[in-house]
Amino acid sequence: MNSIKQVPSRVKSRRTEANLGAEREHFDKQQLSSISKAINSAETPVKEKHARRIILGTHREKGAYTFWSYALGFPLHSNSILSWKFCNVLHKVLRDGHRNVLQDCMRHHGSIVEIGKLWGHLHDRYGQLVSIYSKLLCTKMEFHAKHQEIPPNLEVTDEVLERTAGTDINNVFQLTVEVFDYLDAELRLADTVIRQLNTSIAVSTLTSGQCRLSPLIQVIQDCSHLYHFTVKLLFKLHACLPADTLQGHRDRFHDQFHSLKTFFNKARDMMYFKRLIQIPKLPDSPPNFLHAASLAKHVKPVVVIPDEDEPEPQDDDDDEPEPLIDVSDAPVSSLQAQPQQMDMFDQAFGPPNGGFDDRDLQIESLKRDLELLRVELEKVKREAQHYITQLKSQINSLEAELEEQRAQKQRALVENEQLRMELEATRHRSLEHESLQSTFLEAEKRSQSTEQRYNKLKEKHTELVTSHAELLRKSADTVRMLSATQQTQDEVERTKQQLTFEIERIKQDSDMKVEEQKFELERLRRELEEKMAEATRIKATLQSSERTSEQASSSMKALQAEKERLMRSVSEREAELSSLRQASQAQQSSLQQTQERNSRELGELQGKLQEKTGQEEKLKQKLLEEQFLLLQGTVAEAENIIQDAVAKLDDPLHIRCTSSPDYLISRAEAALGSVDKVKRGHADYVRDMADAGGLVRALTHFSHLAADTIVNGSATAHMAPTDHADRLTENCRGCATQSLQFLKDLKSKNSLQRADPASVRIIIQKILHLGQELRPKGMDIRQDELGDLVDKEMAATSAAIEEAVRRIDEMMNQARQDTSGIKLEVNERILNSCTDLMKAIRMLIIASTDLQKEIVEGERGGATIKEFYARNSRWTEGLISAAKAVGWGATEMVESADKVVLHTGKYEELIVCSHEIAASTAQLVAASKVKAGRSSKRLSVLQQASRQVNEMAANVVASTKTGQDNLEEKETMDFSGMSLIKLRKEEMESQVKVLELESQLENERLRLGELRKKHYDIAGVPLDQMSEGNGDAPARPNPSTMSPKPSKPALMKKPALAQKPTPGPKVMFK
Repeated sequence: MNSIKQVPSRVKSRRTEANLGAEREHFDKQQLSSISKAINSAETPVKEKHARRIILGTHREKGAYTFWSYALGFPLHSNSILSWKFCNVLHKVLRDGHRNVLQDCMRHHGSIVEIGKLWGHLHDRYGQLVSIYSKLLCTKMEFHAKHQEIPPNLEVTDEVLERTAGTDINNVFQLTVEVFDYLDAELRLADTVIRQLNTSIAVSTLTSGQCRLSPLIQVIQDCSHLYHFTVKLLFKLHACLPADTLQGHRDRFHDQFHSLKTFFNKARDMMYFKRLIQIPKLPDSPPNFLHAASLAKHVKPVVVIPDEDEPEPQDDDDDEPEPLIDVSDAPVSSLQAQPQQMDMFDQAFGPPNGGFDDRDLQIESLKRDLELLRVELEKVKREAQHYITQLKSQINSLEAELEEQRAQKQRALVENEQLRMELEATRHRSLEHESLQSTFLEAEKRSQSTEQRYNKLKEKHTELVTSHAELLRKSADTVRMLSATQQTQDEVERTKQQLTFEIERIKQDSDMKVEEQKFELERLRRELEEKMAEATRIKATLQSSERTSEQASSSMKALQAEKERLMRSVSEREAELSSLRQASQAQQSSLQQTQERNSRELGELQGKLQEKTGQEEKLKQKLLEEQFLLLQGTVAEAENIIQDAVAKLDDPLHIRCTSSPDYLISRAEAALGSVDKVKRGHADYVRDMADAGGLVRALTHFSHLAADTIVNGSATAHMAPTDHADRLTENCRGCATQSLQFLKDLKSKNSLQRADPASVRIIIQKILHLGQELRPKGMDIRQDELGDLVDKEMAATSAAIEEAVRRIDEMMNQARQDTSGIKLEVNERILNSCTDLMKAIRMLIIASTDLQKEIVEGERGGATIKEFYARNSRWTEGLISAAKAVGWGATEMVESADKVVLHTGKYEELIVCSHEIAASTAQLVAASKVKAGRSSKRLSVLQQASRQVNEMAANVVASTKTGQDNLEEKETMDFSGMSLIKLRKEEMESQVKVLELESQLENERLRLGELRKKHYDIAGVPLDQMSEGNGDAPARPNPSTMSPKPSKPALMKKPALAQKPTPGPKVMFK
């Protein structure tokens, strides 16, 4: 009974296992269908429904095992579009898949790296995108594997970011650098996609363009979060570290900010993104990390994915959409399998109690109810999932609105403060207006009086203008009059002094005469008194005394008349002096008026001079502006030239253009010289901004040389190895970027002073260094070593010839001891011909050395021998290469002859060595003939020696072939005993062997061609000088292009063999 009760549970477990197996098979089939439809070679974007099913599959199996098991079976190494769409789907799975997807993807990290490296080495547009995309995915996986707190979709709060950064400033610094690298990888992919889209005919409305643009949706979502992380971490670093330490972080952030803003603006203008994603707008300027208050102004960019109201049209071959948990198929299959299972149970054990038990009916009804409830639950889950999606989008939009409201609030506070300040200013202006109103009336009255005075002044001005010319003419006369008046005044002063002196003298004379008269009167009075006293006594003398008194009175009258005369002369002199004084005063007044008039005229002239000075200042300012406008026009033209050169880098027609490293080096050196001229011109212009001629000329020269360097760098990269080509192309783009940045600084007056072309110089030096690395290997010998190296190589070649002759003699003696008969005869013939060849080569070396000395003595002039070799370095390198080749050929011939004599080598080796020596001597003759004169006797001696070497080499070949024929025993072919079928079979086997040998011959000739290409590459001969047929090089290479390299063995410097004939078409036997 116990076993009978346990049977239904066993049957139920088997049924459950069958259902699970069917469900797993259906899941695998559906995943395979979705993965194959999402990842295909069609140039169309990945459909969202297929990617959604793959993502739901990762949640269902809690990992990406199924995805990787199918994805690795695709031929990702052979189709670039397939690899591109695989990277897109993997990006979606990493972002939205189960959290265990990251661990499964890290197991295949090496496969992703290999795919990226493979497509990075190929010149394919999608291949370049795959290489960049694979690097981005590897960076993303490594970052999230290291910081597991941050999910791959980057949707974390600021608290989680703070907790991840920690309190150690070194960890914060390292996390900031990793976020920078993460964002750089994202922006590099976006920039490459948009640049390819601009250079091709694909647009965003075509499937080819949408195939490239579809991964940028995930890039936009990642970049918005990474930008927010960067701002938060930089503000935290600036709060703990000095600003100078973080200057590099700020510069890197500014570059990423401008790149991200440009990317968002371009993507926002594309029709493809308008219905798929809402791209946020970044602020006009990056945050100012030096002010902590700027953190409040930061608004987190929020990306909104709008809901698709209408479902996508279902294809005919697509499956139905899969729910989150598939529970509909299992109950139906269980219900269908239930009657069969019950019948089997009844047949085995019989129906219990003659029919179904009530409990079985209840179980069945409960199962049906359970299935209905499951269906309802699935509907509820789908609706809940739909509501959750809607709520998430609403939350995102509300967060964006909240951030916008915060920003508006901050702007409102700032505007309120500005309005308050404006109100205060308005109040002050109103008070000032009232005071100005009162002064306005006074000013109006003054203006009326001023107008009247202006009219009068205008009339006076017309009079002054008419009299100005006359005054100018009178000015010279006035000066002359002033000088004459000054002389006259001096004469008047002298006359006045003379008159004063005469008056004083006359006064003194008159006073003396009056004193004399008084004295005489006193004397006469005394005498009169004596006479009157004696009158009585002397009556007889009365008459005489009377006569004496009369004489005295008459003399008094005469003296009085003389005095009056003198007084009249004095008055006349005084009147004349007064008239002179009046004339002098009148003349002084006229002179003062003239001086005043001249001072007024001088003031007017000074006013006009000031006007002239103001006009000159205006003209000078206008000249400065015109010079700056001229500089701006030159800078704009230079930008156009450089932008045109950058555009050629992505031009498909430019891929066919090639250039040599030597020409690139010459262009780069010229560009470096122009950078120095630009720097000097910039310094001169900063010192004197009125003359921009030097800077304009320097900028014009610099723009053309920089553009030439960029174009030739890209053309050189087309023929360079992949690593050098990528670095060279990146440096060319960097040169264009730095040049445009320098020109942008020159266009603004604010940044004109700090414009510096140092960064341009650095990037051009990098290009120059890469060009020097790409030069042929044989050109790295120092110029001052060439002269010594020529003599050393010639001496070494002569020594090698002497050693070869000595060894041949030893082999001859050894052969005579060890062999006899035909073998001895063959060996002697071969060794004798080799000895003759060595002697001819030695004569050739001697003739070449003599001719070389003649050339050096004839053309070096006053220079030394080393200077002559350094000046003609290419010719010298050709001589060195030819001498090394001859010495190597002689050594190899001795080795081959030794092996042939000892029967351990092949006769063909000796023949090849003979050909090598003939070619080497031809190269030596050609190198010597370049500089020799046509009438040189030593040149004819050298040519004769060369012909002798060729004859001796032909003798070696002939003796070798003759000896080979004598020693080889040819088997006689007897087919008489064979039947027709046997002969037919042997004929077929012989044809098979012939075809195999022809195939081996063809493969060996191809190998020989590749070896020669590699030899010429190492020896320094460009590939374009080699013949294309069968990889063979010309028999007489250019000696100027074959220069040795000391670090390489002498074997790598050997010349090319004689050209082999091209085999005829194969004969196919049927």
